[in-house]
Amino acid sequence: MFFNTHLKPILPGLAVTVLVALAAKLAEHAERMLFGRGWVESLVFAILIGVVVRSVFGLAPRYFAGVRFCAKTLLEIAIVLLGASISAQAIGSAGGGLVAAIIAVVCISLFVSYHIGRALGLSNHLSMLVACGNSICGNSAIAATAPVIEAQSDDVAASISFTAVLGVLFVFVLPMLHAGLGLSATQYGIFSGLTVYAVPQVLAATAPAGTLAVQVGTLVKLIRVLMLGPVIFALAVIGGRARETKLPIAQVVPWFIIGFIAMMVACSFDLIPDVARAPIKTTSSFLTILAMAALGLSVDIRNVLHVGGRVVIAALLSLMFLCALSGVVLVVLA
Repeated sequence: MFFNTHLKPILPGLAVTVLVALAAKLAEHAERMLFGRGWVESLVFAILIGVVVRSVFGLAPRYFAGVRFCAKTLLEIAIVLLGASISAQAIGSAGGGLVAAIIAVVCISLFVSYHIGRALGLSNHLSMLVACGNSICGNSAIAATAPVIEAQSDDVAASISFTAVLGVLFVFVLPMLHAGLGLSATQYGIFSGLTVYAVPQVLAATAPAGTLAVQVGTLVKLIRVLMLGPVIFALAVIGGRARETKLPIAQVVPWFIIGFIAMMVACSFDLIPDVARAPIKTTSSFLTILAMAALGLSVDIRNVLHVGGRVVIAALLSLMFLCALSGVVLVVLA
C-alpha cells in the first residue's frame, strides 16, 4: 500500500532525473578529459541538460511527481546536510552587519521593484508578485504571496514563467562576474546569496568558486528566505487581511532551514564525528546534483514566449537594481 501510494508515483520522474544527473556528471568528466579542468560544474550541466530535455522533448505528466520530489524534498535534505560543513566561526566575521544588510536589501528591493512594475504599467498585483519573486526567493515567494494579495491566476503564471527562466539564465552569467571582477570567495558567496532567486540556483552559481562561496551563499540565501514570513504578514496587514491570513509555519520558517542551522551548530561545536563528515558531504553533493537536474526539468524555455514584454522588462530592471544594491553591500562590508 505504501509503495503504490507514495513511492510508485515518483519512480518515473526520479528515473529521468537520475539519468539527467548522470549525463551531467559524464559531461563534466568529458570536459576535464578534453580541457584538463572543469570550466562548468556538473551542477550547471544538470540544469542545462534538464532545460534542454524539457524544452525540446517535453515532459509527460507521469514524470511530474518524481521531478517535484527531487526538486523539493531531496534538495531540502541536501541543504540540511550542507549545514554539517559550515561552522559559525568560518563565517562569523561578517556578524550582525551582514544580517542587517540582507534585511535592508530585501526591503529596498521590494519597494523599488514594485514601483518599477507600476511605472511600466503593470497592475498592483503583478507588480507585487514580480517584486517578491525578485527580492526574496523566486517562485516560492510568488506562490506564497499570491493568495495573500488575491492575485489572479494569469498574474501568477506570468510572473512565475519568466522568473523561472531568468533565474536559470542568471546562474550561467554569475560565474563570469566572479572571474571578471576578481571577487573573493566570501564576497562572491554574499553577492550570489543576495541576488539569485532560489536556493538550488545559489548552489549552482557558487559551486565554481569553491566550498566557502557555496557555504556563505547558502547561508545568505536562507536568511533571505526567512524574510518571506514577515513580508507576507506585512502585506496581509496592509491589505486588511491579517486576521484572514493564516501563515503555515512551514512558510515562515521552513523545516530545512531549522535543520540547516542545527547541523551548522553541531559542526561549530564539533559534535559531528570526523568519520561521518565525508559521507555527509558526498551525499549532500549527490542530492544537490539530482535537485539541479529536477530544476532544469521544471523549466520550459518556451514559456517565456507567453509572457508580456512589460513583465520581462520589469523583471530584468528589478534584477539589475538588486545586483547594484548588492554591490553596494559588498563595498560597505569590505
